[in-house]
Amino acid sequence: MNILRIILLITIFTMNTISAQQKENCRYIKTPTGYLMVLRQGDDVISSIENLAKSENIPSASFTGIGFASEVTFGFYDFNAKKFNPKTFNKVEMGSLTGSIAWNEKEPSIHIHGVATDDKFNAFGGHILSLHVGTGSMELYITLNDQKLERKIEQPLNANVLQLNCQQ
Repeated sequence: MNILRIILLITIFTMNTISAQQKENCRYIKTPTGYLMVLRQGDDVISSIENLAKSENIPSASFTGIGFASEVTFGFYDFNAKKFNPKTFNKVEMGSLTGSIAWNEKEPSIHIHGVATDDKFNAFGGHILSLHVGTGSMELYITLNDQKLERKIEQPLNANVLQLNCQQ
C-alpha cells in the first residue's frame, strides 16, 4: 500500500510540475481578433513576433504593446548613407509600441516603432532595431489582417516598404 501511495504522489508531483512548466512557457493565446502575447524577462521581442508569425502562419497583422525593457535599440534612418544610426537605452519602460507584420519572401518582416521612458521620465523613440524584455513583462496585442502583405526594398533610398495589392 505504501508503494502505491508513493507512486501516486510521484505521479501527481510530476503532472503538477509539467503543468506549471507549460504555463510558464506559454507566451501567447488566440483572441477573437488575433493574439495576446505576454513576454517575460529576457525575451527577444522581435524574434518572438517573428516566431509567432511563422508558427501561426499569420498573413499580416498590426500590433500594439507596452511593458518593461532591459534594452531597446532605436535607429534613425540616414537617407544619404542609406542605413540606420543606432542608439541603445537600458532599463526603460516602453510607454507605447506599434508595428506591423508582413513578409519578405519566406520570412516575416517586422516593422516596429515605440516610445521609451527612463526613470527620470525622459522619453526616447523611433524605429526599433532590437528590444528585450526587462523586469516584469511586455504585453502585445496582435490584430490579424486576412490579406498576406509583403515588404520589398525600394530604390533609390534602399527602404523596406510595405506593398499594397490595390487590385482587389
